[in-house]
Formats: sequence, C-alpha cells, structure tokens
Amino acid sequence: HRQVDPRVKRDVIGRGIAASPGAATGRIVFNANDAQASAARGEKCILVRRETSPEDIRGMHAAQAVLTERGGITSHAAVIGRGMGLPCVVGASSMRFDLVKGVITAPDGRMFKAGDEITLDGTSGEVLCGAADMLEPLLDATFQKLMSWAEDAADIGIRANADTPADAQTARNFDAQGIGLCRTEHMFFDPSRLTVMREMIFADTSEGRRAVLERLLPMQRDDFIQLFRIMQGQPVCIRLFDPPLHEFLPSTRTGQRDLAEALDLPLSNVTRRIEAMTEYNPMLGLRGVRLGVTVPEIYEMQARAIFEATIEASRDGDPVVPEIMIPLVSAKREVELIKASVDKIATAVKSERGASFTYRLGVMVETPRAALRAGEISPHCSFLSFGTNDLTQMTYGLSRDDAGRFMSTYVQQGVFPEDPFHMLDRDGVGELLQLGAARGRDAQPGITLSICGEHGGNPESIAFCRAAGFDYVSCSPFRVPVARLAAAQLAIADKIG
Repeated sequence: HRQVDPRVKRDVIGRGIAASPGAATGRIVFNANDAQASAARGEKCILVRRETSPEDIRGMHAAQAVLTERGGITSHAAVIGRGMGLPCVVGASSMRFDLVKGVITAPDGRMFKAGDEITLDGTSGEVLCGAADMLEPLLDATFQKLMSWAEDAADIGIRANADTPADAQTARNFDAQGIGLCRTEHMFFDPSRLTVMREMIFADTSEGRRAVLERLLPMQRDDFIQLFRIMQGQPVCIRLFDPPLHEFLPSTRTGQRDLAEALDLPLSNVTRRIEAMTEYNPMLGLRGVRLGVTVPEIYEMQARAIFEATIEASRDGDPVVPEIMIPLVSAKREVELIKASVDKIATAVKSERGASFTYRLGVMVETPRAALRAGEISPHCSFLSFGTNDLTQMTYGLSRDDAGRFMSTYVQQGVFPEDPFHMLDRDGVGELLQLGAARGRDAQPGITLSICGEHGGNPESIAFCRAAGFDYVSCSPFRVPVARLAAAQLAIADKIG
C-alpha cells in the first residue's frame, strides 16, 4: 500500500480507527454521486460519510479513501475498504461531522468543507490537513521470492474474499488458493440493476418476481463467468443473497419520489411499502436463508446463474466446480429446503444445456445455534464456513458497527484483551468454532472447515484455526500476503518446536 512518508511533518486534524491500511490524498466529498462526478473529472477525492451503506459502493470505488464518523473494525466501510485495498479511517468521533452543511470540524476548531484537500492514513488512523508526500508500494522480486517460500512451508490454505472481477484479479495476483467468500449482493447495487431489483421487491406475486428476475439473470450469469475465468482451476465459494431487501430501497423523500416515477406507482404506495419493510433490528431480521425460504425466487435465479456460468466458463478451460454457500443458517430444515431447490435447478440446467457439472453446497455458520447444531446440519453439506464477523456479533450481543464508540475504553480498562472484531475471541467465539468443527466432523468426517470473516487475515486468528484443524481461512484480497506469511511461520514454528 502507499504510505505517508515517515520523514514528513504531520498536521493531524483528527483520529479514528485504522480500518484499512494505506494512505491517500484527495478533496472532500460528502456523497457517492459527488465522488463519481469528481472521478469523472479526473480529480482525486476522499468520501466522507457518517457511516457507509451498500448504496455507497459506487462512491467508494470512485474515491481514493473513505472517512466515517461511526463504525468499528468490521463496519461496512472497513470490510469493503479492506476488500478493495482502499484506505479507510472509521469511528473518527473526535471530529464533528455536519453533513447537512457539508463541514467537518477538527478538535482544534479548524473547519473543512467540500473541496478542501486532506490526507487519510488508514495505517495509523490519522486524518491530516492538506497533501502529504507518499511512498509508493514495491512488489518486487524479493517480495515474490518471500511469498514462494511461504507457499512451500504453509500447511493451511489461504483464500480471498472477493466480490468483483477486480477483487478476484487481486486475489489471483497474490496467489490466493481460490475465493472463500463472494458476496453477491454488491452486484445488485449497480445503477443499471438497482431499479430492476426495486421492481422485483415491489412485485406482488411469485410470478411477478420471477419475471423481473429473468432480466437480472443474464447480468448475474456474466458476473460469475468473469469470476470463474479469472480463478480458473481454483475454487470459488459464492454466498447466496444475504441482506434484507429494504437496504435496496431509498430512504430519502427525493429518492422515494424518483422510485415512484420509475415504477409508475403512486408515491403513497411506495412510502407505505418502504415503511412496512422497515425492521427494528435488520441484522436479526428477514435476511440470509430466511429470504431464501420466504422469497425463494431470488435463490432460484442465483443458482441458475451459477450453473449456467459454470457450463460457459468450463468450455475453454479447466472444469469449474462452484461452491454455493447458504448464509445465516440456524436450523437443519433451512438447509434441506434450500438444498432441494438448488438440486432441482441443477437438474433442470443440465437437462436444458445437455451438459454435466458438479457443485458443492455448504453453510455459512454465523449464528451460535448453527455452531451448536452442526452435527445435524453437516450431513447435508460439503463444507462449513464460519462467518466470524456475525458470529462474534451474535455471541457478544454487540453491534460491530457501534462497538467502535467504546471498544478502546473497554480494551484500556481490561474488559477485553483486544477488540473481538479485530482478533478472534478464543475463549467465547473460539469455543463455538471448536464445538461446531468437532460436531460437524463427527457427523460428516470429510467435511471442509474454514473461516471467512475478517479474522481470516489476522495471524493470531490463523494460529487458532490451524490448531483447530481447519482446512483454510479466507480474508480480504490485500491481506492475503500477510495471511500466507503467517501460515508459513506457524508451520515452521511447529517443526522446530
């Protein structure tokens, strides 16, 4: 990553959590649209938000770095920033954010408005005034040699979390051993797809939803073809749709009015539907496998897209063996229902295309109940992948987006030795991992075990997973080199006692 030259004097105007490493300079913008406009003009910008949401993805891609007032080490901005290699500072609560007036105020009273130039250091968590001199990254032959030694020594696999072809190419460049988590929902926030997605949400019948999803099918299929071709010969684990549907609907009055016009519906109908879909706690609501059971058309479309892409990508290279992962499982029956549906789609695609393929179906273990009932669930699966971000959140009853407000105080006072979203909690969450792994393997000895949360890039957490007999860890693409090095060092340490 690019870094601020350590020899330069730093004019620090604020501090937050160092959520994604690297440094960047740019002019302040306060929304995704302005970030895109800035990029179109060839101007570098820093996206400043109270906190980011999936709707900000386009702005994050256009920006050089992201600064948020709220959030912790596994907040949306932090996770996406690390995946993109985008410098990110979150939880900068020492600064005052006034997004209505378009101003951020430093603790010393200095004010910065849209267009002002700042530098973000995602490695230290500092926000600097103006432009700072940078040191460029150097991935030379020495780096490649070190990574080849690590490859020879390591005895636990390292995959990458990758949602886009660019992520997948980064993972490939760093010699990740496949994709351990592809979050498909980010593919639907593209402007050309978002309106279609919203039309599907507003459809009143199953047939209506299927008709709209038919228009999304070729787009989703092309996404998977690109991923499979980039990762040719390597496994690709695709997580089925996870977030609640209301995340795709506009929250502002202007956005709701635009949606009403696009769908040719009365504004009152649109606002009423959005209000009806609002949840008290979306993290614990109608999302993940619960959507797959109650709105099955989405998973049916995704399964078809995956299988059709598998056939297409296998024509001119090694056969693709996709891995399909069901999110937020807590009961065996959920897996049985989704497995029956996916198997049915696979049979239909094979018959229609006159082609043969294999696939692996697995579960993302991110609820405590799924870990405890892994013995019931694993006979229906090829793999169990522990999503430690949500599993930590649910085990602690602690929002990963809000924890940043007080976590440093907790660590300083000795309540926790380390932020559990940053370093895996071996005692609590770790025990659930060990229970789930043991019960899963007792019921299905050959099942593959992995973690795919942000802990996958943390050396201490990799040590825990290796000792527990996990097959691989999966982390953000830019953390793959550190994970590969840590895995090699752990294996060598064992050999030399």
